[in-house]
Amino acid sequence: MEDASSLEDSSLSDKIEEPPKTYTDTDREDISYHSSHYLRQSTSNSPPTIERVYTVGDNQEFIVIGNQKFLKQELIHAFGGTLNPSWQPPPAHRFGNPAPLGLCAFALTTFVLCAYNAKAQGIHIPNVVVGPAMFYGGIVQVIAGIWEIAVENTFGGTALCSYGGFWMSFASLYIPWFGIQAAYEGHEKELGNAIGFYLLGWCIFTYGLALCTMKSTVMFFTLFFLLGHTFLLLSIGSFTGKEKVTQAGGILGIIVAFVAWYNAFAGLTDKHNSYVVLGSIPLPSNDAHV
Repeated sequence: MEDASSLEDSSLSDKIEEPPKTYTDTDREDISYHSSHYLRQSTSNSPPTIERVYTVGDNQEFIVIGNQKFLKQELIHAFGGTLNPSWQPPPAHRFGNPAPLGLCAFALTTFVLCAYNAKAQGIHIPNVVVGPAMFYGGIVQVIAGIWEIAVENTFGGTALCSYGGFWMSFASLYIPWFGIQAAYEGHEKELGNAIGFYLLGWCIFTYGLALCTMKSTVMFFTLFFLLGHTFLLLSIGSFTGKEKVTQAGGILGIIVAFVAWYNAFAGLTDKHNSYVVLGSIPLPSNDAHV
């Protein structure tokens, strides 16, 4: 009769994928040990969940995600051009990369609005941003976000759909049909405070996304980090009514727009279509998630 440990080993071998024949005996032992340790953490009545992501192998060439082992070069790496904040398997569905479209929509609309906030060329009437905010930064960016979800990129879908919603909601402030500004007629200070809280909420959300990109690439993290600062400055400017603070937020927002464009074109350019290929610099600890 087989003892309990042999039955457990047999059960584990059914649940864990057999590694390819090119794996060494050391690799097999690593994946067997880590997977058995992982499966013991799950209850018998619930399916295993991904608890750890780490690297194994003589040269750390394999990545273990839950109880599955992947060759690192076969995974999609963290990259602003795809809005992937960490290593992940390729999507099951074969679609184009929607990240450059969403990033370009965000960048252009941000550039237009922040040029107004920076008082470039003495502009004081912001209504020209309504068109880009509703259609390019809004509808097009939401479509790109839904597309991201289709290619199994939760972070990209969350970011693009959320900021697409932001731009459409922002445009509604300047569309009389919604009656938002009319409701605050004679209470301009209260309107400023209300918009301040609105922008502060987006500031908090953006800083949360920035935390998710701390193991990605320099330009990917910079995008969300500086965007959070932009929302913060615009929020303070709206609360206090100080134009210089709002103007500083506008200048920083223009920088954010160019960083977003950089990430977008990093996802578009390659050696087959351009002589200038935009690269990426990985942040520390990007490869080992132990």
